[in-house]
Amino acid sequence: MANLTNHPAMGEDILEAVNAAMVELHEHYHGRKPATSRTQMLGDDMVACVLGGMYTDIEKTMIEMERGAVVQETRSAFQHAMEQRFIRVVHGITGRRVVRFMSTHHVGPDLEVLLFVVENNHKRPF
Repeated sequence: MANLTNHPAMGEDILEAVNAAMVELHEHYHGRKPATSRTQMLGDDMVACVLGGMYTDIEKTMIEMERGAVVQETRSAFQHAMEQRFIRVVHGITGRRVVRFMSTHHVGPDLEVLLFVVENNHKRPF
């Protein structure tokens, strides 16, 4: 793959590859694909992946039983445990070093956001 560190933005093919990789990781570890997904650049140094309808049947049942806090805690712990794997995947596809990774999830609507702050030679992230 070409080195993209000198380019401020990423092409659609790169963003589609990141999106496909995030969907694949979700399917592998959660046993199902999210219902929707999209990945886009925010400025020159942030890659945002938004997954919709991503909770498993077990998680949905827990949420219906008013145990959403358990689902949130488990999802957060999983994202923390997977952080380096997500970072390696995004770095491998984009060729840009990931300086920060953040994630969060929400119930109603069911969304998960994965945010990667990537190195940009034109300016320092934050």
